[in-house]
Amino acid sequence: MTKLLIVESPNKIKTLKSILGADWNIQASLGHITELAHDGEDSLGFTLHSDRIECRYQPRADRGKKVIAQLREAAKRAELVYLATDPDREGEGISFHLMQQLRLKKGQYKRVTYTQITDAAVKAAIANARELDFALVGAQQARQCLDKLVGYKVSPILWQSSGGKSAGRVQSPALHLVCDRERAIQNFKPTDYWSVWVEYAEGLRAYYLGRLNDAQTEERERDDLQTDDAADPSQTQQTESKRVLSQAQADRLVQIAQSYPHQVIEFAGRQTKKSPPPPLTTSSLQQAAGVRYGFGAEKTMQIAQTLFEGVDLPQGRKALITYHRTDSVALAPEFCEAAQQWLTKHDPQNVPARTVKHRDKPGAQGAHEAIRPTYLEITPESIQSHLSSEQFKLYNLIWRRAIASQCAPAQLQKTRAVIRSAELVWEARGSVVIFPGYTKYWNDLGQDAQLPTLRQGQVLRLKQAAHTKKQTQPPARYSEAKLVQTLERLGIGRPSTYATIMRILKERGYVQVKGKVLVPTEVGLKTDEILAQILPNLIDAGLTAEMEAALDVIAEGKRDWQRYLIDWNQDAFQPALARARQRLGVAERPTSEAEVAGNLTEHSCPVCGNFLEEHQYQKDGEVRVLLRCSSPKNRSKSCKDVIFFRTKHGAWWNKQIGTIGDTSVGREDELSDVSCPDCSKPLSKIPSQKVTGGFFLKCKHDCPDVVLFWSDRANQWERPKPKSTSSVPPSSKSSRPRKTSKPKSRI
Repeated sequence: MTKLLIVESPNKIKTLKSILGADWNIQASLGHITELAHDGEDSLGFTLHSDRIECRYQPRADRGKKVIAQLREAAKRAELVYLATDPDREGEGISFHLMQQLRLKKGQYKRVTYTQITDAAVKAAIANARELDFALVGAQQARQCLDKLVGYKVSPILWQSSGGKSAGRVQSPALHLVCDRERAIQNFKPTDYWSVWVEYAEGLRAYYLGRLNDAQTEERERDDLQTDDAADPSQTQQTESKRVLSQAQADRLVQIAQSYPHQVIEFAGRQTKKSPPPPLTTSSLQQAAGVRYGFGAEKTMQIAQTLFEGVDLPQGRKALITYHRTDSVALAPEFCEAAQQWLTKHDPQNVPARTVKHRDKPGAQGAHEAIRPTYLEITPESIQSHLSSEQFKLYNLIWRRAIASQCAPAQLQKTRAVIRSAELVWEARGSVVIFPGYTKYWNDLGQDAQLPTLRQGQVLRLKQAAHTKKQTQPPARYSEAKLVQTLERLGIGRPSTYATIMRILKERGYVQVKGKVLVPTEVGLKTDEILAQILPNLIDAGLTAEMEAALDVIAEGKRDWQRYLIDWNQDAFQPALARARQRLGVAERPTSEAEVAGNLTEHSCPVCGNFLEEHQYQKDGEVRVLLRCSSPKNRSKSCKDVIFFRTKHGAWWNKQIGTIGDTSVGREDELSDVSCPDCSKPLSKIPSQKVTGGFFLKCKHDCPDVVLFWSDRANQWERPKPKSTSSVPPSSKSSRPRKTSKPKSRI
């Protein structure tokens, strides 16, 4: 009999087989094999009793049934089953359901966790296999039930109010941040001001600091000692003077500067150090990849997944990075030692006298170490030809940030000149990098001017005095990087959820990606507005953070998950729902036929956002099932083409839209050069492996039913052909989109 190791992703199998050998049977669960059933009240799939929660699970579609059957057969032939799903809350839940579905008894299975797929790590994990962590399982079940309870109870209220498609425990506070920022921008009233400056023949520019009697001439610390991964390192902050609020005052300051001599009253220099940044976490990786390469959060995680699972290299298949879902900045001692050895050999000047010890942020789970390369000697440049361009970029980020965290600090020479002209004081600042230190691998220093050497009492030759008119600027819209950073700071979500939040906001049509920023749509703003009126606590970041903290406490075994959820539902959620219905003047939502039959699924309609429902039909004498929009009104109009059929692999597929859960779903919207035939706004490219060119076009503006596909026969973009064979009415000819070049294949 062999040993059976069950992982989540089949992409890990080849890497693990190269480590464990032929005596092991390695199978993949393909993620979750079960899901909460779609029965009971509001199709929740669980019942909240006064003292317990009854969860009803079912296989995850036909794929889940097939995987369960295969794994049961493999388990029968194994002497011991090792459950090696991902080392986090969701992975523990998957292992729990594998244990149940495979009917494994105590002693027949072990739980295995590792944060890097290396020979030593995997073998050590198997040697130290443990029992299931039922506290962690409880936290996963609580998260699952919480999310479904909020989504399935609140979303129908939004439908009745015509205010949106769906609500969520985490997505709604995230949406509120984007919408609140947009309203601040819309309500912003700019104010004029002037920046006054002088330029000297000696080669420096100074800015108005104030008058002699009120200007602070002592040294003021302006150094940003922390790395901001959501800030664009290519953009430098412009230096300005003390704000002058009228042109007349600015003119007077210029006149004084031109009329009186300028003398240095203070010139000082000091050396300062900037410590290396911590290694990357899930959040900072998504931020850095978004700012530097324009990767969305979900795309970043998809690329990181491939690096974690393994890549074929000349030296064999290697998993290049540690587990990429973490909020810890800690590093394994063996890596720190390896980093010091690497620096000693390749960059001895960068070996620090004492390595900086980075501390985790308050609230960090700290279950895993930071994201780092598994093999420091495999440099990005040495394997560039074996990686895709995107894999190389991300691996390069991770490798350089990890080695930078172990380097010596950067050393800078900061200089400051204070200059007097009559009663006015001017200031100039500069800096010079004396020793680059860690910035050799991760440069996060701003571009400062270098001041010439001056002496106290020196009279400077005025070259020019002038002012620049400016306006106060509204707050900037969130980029994905900034939103992820803000969610982390507020305690909303966890490392495994940031990418999902971004995807859902885009899938629901609540936000659009324009350039590098997220812009809320009318539907998004309306949804947030109604939620703010009827369920203000749902969009409150503080409440969501408290719930995340409660899940962490449950994961630590310090709180019972069922008691927590029952109390929260009874004391807070149900009263809030009642108040929401009262404010909107709507009654308890009538149960639909789909819900009575238990046919409502967790999947959303890609057009209107309502949940998809299962619908039975007959073909070739067999009863089969398809998914369609659960809204009868939309089903006959805008969503008439939303019909998903089950493939032989158990996935739900639509010829025009693609596969539900396809990894291409949720990528950033890329605008095409084709205009919508109805509203004339640019159509968005929607990735799909099922169509010519790898994408189709869809209007993400005011025409959700406008979808175009490329026709090789007609050599142009066309709407889907109607099912009837009747001729196209003449009126439709005027709306035919213009011809464009054939889309390039993405393969």
